[in-house]
Amino acid sequence: MFKIIAAAVLALASAAAFAATEVNKANQAELEAIKGIGPSMATRILDARKTGTFNNWADLQGRVKGVGDGNARKYSADGLTVNGQAYPVGGAAVVKAKGKHEKTPAKKVEAKAKS
Repeated sequence: MFKIIAAAVLALASAAAFAATEVNKANQAELEAIKGIGPSMATRILDARKTGTFNNWADLQGRVKGVGDGNARKYSADGLTVNGQAYPVGGAAVVKAKGKHEKTPAKKVEAKAKS
């Protein structure tokens, strides 16, 4: 009987350890429990979340400095979700924040040719 109870407790503990952490609901400590998210990153996430919930991974990446493709993959693999979704295998298109412009590949080629 003891073995059955011990096995059940162990199974519940294992399930809790692999439970997903929703970025739109997590507090500072829960975010910091994700491997790679320290106090600074957790604070940036919480500050960005004050303006509204994150719609998807691209929204998170666009609004939180330091969450690029590589970190998003790592955080997702460690259990972080956005609206219940893991980071897509192929990656997400990053939506730039207002006022930030990125050169298109054609402009980069033109600029390099002029140099």
